Amino acid sequence: MANQKLATVTNELIESYGNTAKNVINAYRVGNERAVVFMDQAFVSAIGKTGTRLSAKTRHNAVAAEKKLTGYYAKGVELTSDNADLMVNKAVELAGKGLVQVAANAGRFEKSIGVTTLSTLATAAVPAAKAVTKVAAQIEAKSGVLASKIAGKTVKAKVATAKRAVAKKVVRARKAA
Repeated sequence: MANQKLATVTNELIESYGNTAKNVINAYRVGNERAVVFMDQAFVSAIGKTGTRLSAKTRHNAVAAEKKLTGYYAKGVELTSDNADLMVNKAVELAGKGLVQVAANAGRFEKSIGVTTLSTLATAAVPAAKAVTKVAAQIEAKSGVLASKIAGKTVKAKVATAKRAVAKKVVRARKAA
């Protein structure tokens, strides 16, 4: 049915946006990790340049305090990025479940009233949804490239692919309804 196709394309779009968000989160995480390393190195270098103007104990305490502060900062970045990842995963999951339910309800509604207007609209919307999905996939790919550039190495950038399992889920939901 047309709702299945629209649901599949829409799910791909949702997953693509989720992957883009994860790429941005990875860029945030890696960029802040690099900033912490840079600050550590710069601070140790600056303390080293003070020479004998600061006692060895003062230099040691300053470096230890700075490392403690950057450790707190790094832990904060880790916690916020991990939580953001969890939120994105949950949002994508809930959106997918909602999509399955909407498709099932649309099918039941059409069946009960005997009018196929929703199927007709869904069929008409599929080409537009596919076009938006292609654009979203390009944005996702570019965000993966950006995350890789920030990391200076390869980052796990996910690319959305066609998920046929969604259509099966929609079919099961309709059968259950």
